[in-house]
Parts: sequence; C-alpha cells; structure tokens
Amino acid sequence: MATSTSRLARAVRRELKAVGDPARAPQMQAYAKSAMPYRGVPAPLFYKICRRLFHDVEFASEDAWREEVLGLWRGAKFREERYAAMELSGIRQALEYQTPDAMDVYEEMIVSGAWWDYVDAVASHRVGPILRNFPVPMKRLMRQWSRGDNLWKRRTSIICQLGSKESTDLRLLYDCIEPSLGERDFFLRKAIGWALRQYAWTDAAEVVRYVNEKGGALSPLSKREALKNVRD
Repeated sequence: MATSTSRLARAVRRELKAVGDPARAPQMQAYAKSAMPYRGVPAPLFYKICRRLFHDVEFASEDAWREEVLGLWRGAKFREERYAAMELSGIRQALEYQTPDAMDVYEEMIVSGAWWDYVDAVASHRVGPILRNFPVPMKRLMRQWSRGDNLWKRRTSIICQLGSKESTDLRLLYDCIEPSLGERDFFLRKAIGWALRQYAWTDAAEVVRYVNEKGGALSPLSKREALKNVRD
C-alpha cells in the first residue's frame, strides 16, 4: 500500500501548503463544519495545482492507481489533501480503472469521509459514471447500499444519478429512495428532494406525479426540494 510519503503525495502537500491562506482556513472549516482543518487554498489555485501535478502521472496498473489514491487520502492532515485524492482518482489516465472494481476505493472515501462535500462529489462524479457504464452490477450494489445502515452510502445510492437526465433509471431511483422515506435524517431527506428536483428538469410531470403518489410519506423538506423548480 502506498503511503502518504510517496513522491506525488509529498508534492501535493508541499504545493497546497505553499499557497494556503491561514487567515482563510478557519472560515472554510467553519462553513464545511469540518473536524479536519483546511489549508485555506482558494478553489482556482487548488484545481491549477491538481492539473499541473497530475498532468503527467502514469499508473503502472490498477493496483498502483488504487494505492496512490488511497495513500494520499489516508495520509491527509488537511481537507484539501483529500480533495486532491478525489481529483487524482478520476484523472484521464485513470479512465480505464473506472469500473465496479474501483468501488472499494470510493466506498472507503464515502464511509471514512462521512460528510456531504466528499460524498456528493464521489457519488456524482465517480459512482454515477460507473453506474451508467456498468448498469447491471452497479444497480444491484446501489440497491444494497440503499437498504444498508450507513447513511452516506444510502445518500450515494439516491444521488448517484444526478447527472443522468433522460438516461435516469427511475425504477432504480425510486427503489433507492424507498428505504429512506421514513428516515428523519436531514441528509437523507435532502438527498431525496435533490434527486427528484434534478430529474424534474427532464420530466417535471413525472416528479409531480411521484410526489402526489407518495403524499405524506415524503417529508416536507423532500417535497419542498423536489418541487422547487416546478411551475404550479
């Protein structure tokens, strides 16, 4: 297993430290309600660093990709370092590794990250594309996650189709929502509303139908979010 002392990880940490703003960092930490501190790196600088450092990265194998990504993730002391691990996981040179076999990497990020900024990015930009490219095994996995005990995996199963538009599998979406309808957790209720609101851009009438069908089973928050952009 690669460690946080790999050459690439050292470069990432060195560059992020060099451009970090200690005055900005506490504000970013407070906004995210993060236990892990920030370096205070502005987003444009963060992405510029990632593009430069990752441009020429090559992975000898899928195992090498997994080890580098998780080494950076596990060794992180600042939140931007974990964001960098997430960026590294999806670079062009890692496209061939975006298969169901990569789900152990993304599951670790979701479970150990256990917060909305990590989970939402991984769900939308990593899990979602794998689902679209490998629907049979991924649908089965998302249905399993939707019924599990981990709320962040359940949230992932609900929002992983955010970018699918007309390719959204409604049966899968509704199946993943169903186990969380009675939950009081804010992040699950918000996820339900968000997923429905996003699909409403494609088929508002269907979202209205679903909301009316579920009635009181949908929380007020989920219902409000689902219909936010739907005309009366």
